[in-house]
Amino acid sequence: MFVRVVVFSTGIWKDISSSALQISAMGVKWETRADAEGEVGKVEIEDNICESEKILCDSHCIVQVKSITGAKSPRLITGTKTPSSSSFYRGQDYHKKTKKLPLSWKCYWPSRSLFISTQVPPNPNLERRRGGGIEDMAASSTANASGAITGLAVSSRSSPSASHADRLAVPASAAGLALGARSLVASSSSLRFHQHGLPRIAARRAIAVKAAAVETLQTAAAEALVEKSINTIRFLAIDAVEKANSGHPGLPMGCAPIGHILYDEVMRYNPKNPYWFNRDRFVLSAGHGCMLQYALLHLAGYDSVKIEDIQQFRQWGSRTPGHPENFETPGIEVTTGPLGQGVANAVGLALAERHLAARFNKPDNEIVDHYTYVILGDGCQMEGIANEACSLAGHWGLGKLIALYDDNHISIDGNTEIAFTEDVSARFEALGWHTIWVKNGNTGYDDLRAAIKEAKAVKDKPTLIKVTTTIGFGSPNKANSYSVHGSALGAKEVDATRLNLGWPYEPFHVPEEVKNHHIPEGSALEAKWNAKFAEYEKKYKDEAAELKSIISGELPAGNVFIFNPNALLLLQTYTTESPADATRNLSQQNLNALAKVLPGLLGGSADLASSNMTLLKMFGDFQKGTPEERNVRFGVREHGMGAICNGIAFHSPGLIPYCATFFVFTDYMRAAMRISALSEAGVIYVMTHDSIGLGEDGPTHQPIEHLISFRAMPNILMLRPADGNETAGAYKVAVLNKKRPSVLALSRQKLAQLAGTSIEGVEKGGYVISDNSSGNKPDLILIGTGSELEIAAKAADELRKEGKTVRVVSLVCWELFDEQTVEYKESVFPSNVTARISIEAGATLGWEKYVGSKGKAIGIDRFGASAPAGRIYKEFGITAENIIAAAKSL
Repeated sequence: MFVRVVVFSTGIWKDISSSALQISAMGVKWETRADAEGEVGKVEIEDNICESEKILCDSHCIVQVKSITGAKSPRLITGTKTPSSSSFYRGQDYHKKTKKLPLSWKCYWPSRSLFISTQVPPNPNLERRRGGGIEDMAASSTANASGAITGLAVSSRSSPSASHADRLAVPASAAGLALGARSLVASSSSLRFHQHGLPRIAARRAIAVKAAAVETLQTAAAEALVEKSINTIRFLAIDAVEKANSGHPGLPMGCAPIGHILYDEVMRYNPKNPYWFNRDRFVLSAGHGCMLQYALLHLAGYDSVKIEDIQQFRQWGSRTPGHPENFETPGIEVTTGPLGQGVANAVGLALAERHLAARFNKPDNEIVDHYTYVILGDGCQMEGIANEACSLAGHWGLGKLIALYDDNHISIDGNTEIAFTEDVSARFEALGWHTIWVKNGNTGYDDLRAAIKEAKAVKDKPTLIKVTTTIGFGSPNKANSYSVHGSALGAKEVDATRLNLGWPYEPFHVPEEVKNHHIPEGSALEAKWNAKFAEYEKKYKDEAAELKSIISGELPAGNVFIFNPNALLLLQTYTTESPADATRNLSQQNLNALAKVLPGLLGGSADLASSNMTLLKMFGDFQKGTPEERNVRFGVREHGMGAICNGIAFHSPGLIPYCATFFVFTDYMRAAMRISALSEAGVIYVMTHDSIGLGEDGPTHQPIEHLISFRAMPNILMLRPADGNETAGAYKVAVLNKKRPSVLALSRQKLAQLAGTSIEGVEKGGYVISDNSSGNKPDLILIGTGSELEIAAKAADELRKEGKTVRVVSLVCWELFDEQTVEYKESVFPSNVTARISIEAGATLGWEKYVGSKGKAIGIDRFGASAPAGRIYKEFGITAENIIAAAKSL
């Protein structure tokens, strides 16, 4: 509750006239203001004792309240009484109804002595009132004064039994503290008690109160700093969005308490080394509120987000883009924006921690020990990907995953009651999560702390903390509305919000005391962990080497994959004598070969492991009871699977996640794959059943447009190998391209092992597998990929019998080929040879780039059909005979 006390000016008042007076006592905030009908109570202030006591620095002033007089006995009226009615209203409500200042909240108290400390910053938002010597903020139940005066203790002439009534305690809630205080400093010498002949027992009680008051002041100082830090976050977001005239201020304003408590009190990290391995991870799944995260990084001391970066929010070349980007801003763990992706990434991060802890922790040294925290909103909760990923998190029992749900009931279209009325907590309980509800996320800081503490105590399941907040908290006219979600407040509302929250500073101002809390602590945390790892390395040399390779992304010394990439011990090689096989089976052979030398390789399939052929035969299943294993069972959750794998990849450079499904079902996970490409996550997508060659399942399962769609996507490698050697080459490319995801399109049907294919050729993206011409002047160039390369090779043999010089090119990866030198590309596709034919069982779009205006692209520009594969190929003209006919027409 808020209690207003009228203060009349005396000699000292002129020295603190630029600050509103605020007293915190009995868990109640007292604040000076004018009264609509005259005197309610009277506070006499003694002379300034700063000089005589030398208690505080010159930026503070110590004053003594000599007495508070009013009624004969102590009583408190907790409401605002209108002149014409006995009804009680909250101050803000009454102000809205009458457009006038309400009566002062009345507080009567017997004569007491107490000490208060205040800072006196200039405050342009305060209006001087003549006669009463009073500074007044705008009337609002949420307004706070800019000066902080904290009531510490009182002595009283009452009996010993009234000890609780004899103490004015600083409230634990920061709502009772002023926002403008730069610091509150106390020592026992700053407390004086006028005992005036108190009995001895009262004197002893006064001494006890004095000792308690010192601790109370320290608590008050900490809470004042909390409140100021939270408002710093809010106004950095407000000011950045306002300057850019673009962005989402509502979430940072509402979630500032959550963010502050996480970064300032809970999480372990080192801002001077954002990539310290054992740091806690934070994900802002509601990425549109990214100014929250930028403000937190700045206040925590990250070099990646200077105040100049915040001032350049959403501008060209800035490190503060419109949504969090891990590749742009160190300290950002994952790229978020598309709702639901972030919480699924967080599941991947938590999975990685659980897996590595199970593999490497020892009874005497838990070297892997960190949490993953995520803030998600109503929009994330509505997206299906969030439910997919959270279902798996519950199944796996990821106890170090803590999700804080910003339950503000507002989305872009308005209140969520128009489309989203489910009981989210009940759903998460059904998913196997522990759930907690913090009902006051705006000012219930202790409730937030308690909830996080409770969540960390739950070891066998993830926790959802539903935090009910007000979007745009502090904005008098836009809070709790969709209008504050995705647009700047506007200059008028910014001023009103500054007034409402008692924030007297200019835009982008950060008070010194809220800066750089974690630099010394973070460095010490990392140093302590490094010492711990040194001890670990002495006792567990092999495990330490393996963990180091995962942390750094560098393979252990002597690994054949790095020092002899063509070694038979690693990747399989094939000859024309090797049996024909589906490239999905050849993929499994290579995956299992790689797993022996890549300690960070793990992954699985969306309930299709036996069809995608992705099981690592030497390992078991990653499950709640066996998290050290490396086969991950994702179930039928393609979208969640892709995003979880992104999270695994983001956790550590040496983790190489792969995931698998039918190629056509990339439609379910395309958003996650796009985030892989955008955020440089080296996930390996093992996509089988890559064409009409899957046969009888028909057009619902036969990909047509999928190859070109991924070729059109930036920073992703679309590989379609034709046989065993090319499959091995595709895996080499995928593993070594750590900042580019790779898609391997693999066949269901058996394919011959072709002459001329090679791992080295795949690394170039396109290369010649056969050619009977000389001087780089063939009559015809045939280009194929995947299962159609064999068809092109057969057609070339027939044409050569007729005297043609024919070159056959495998264009296994367009992206890699386009990166080759001009000279190399000319050696494969000489510009003076215009007779070119491509053949691929997919859309012909894009092939004109390679066949030219005089060439021909053979493919499929309609949906497929249900029939045996051989019949479908014939009906669609994907045959050697059709190639030969096309060649003769050129």
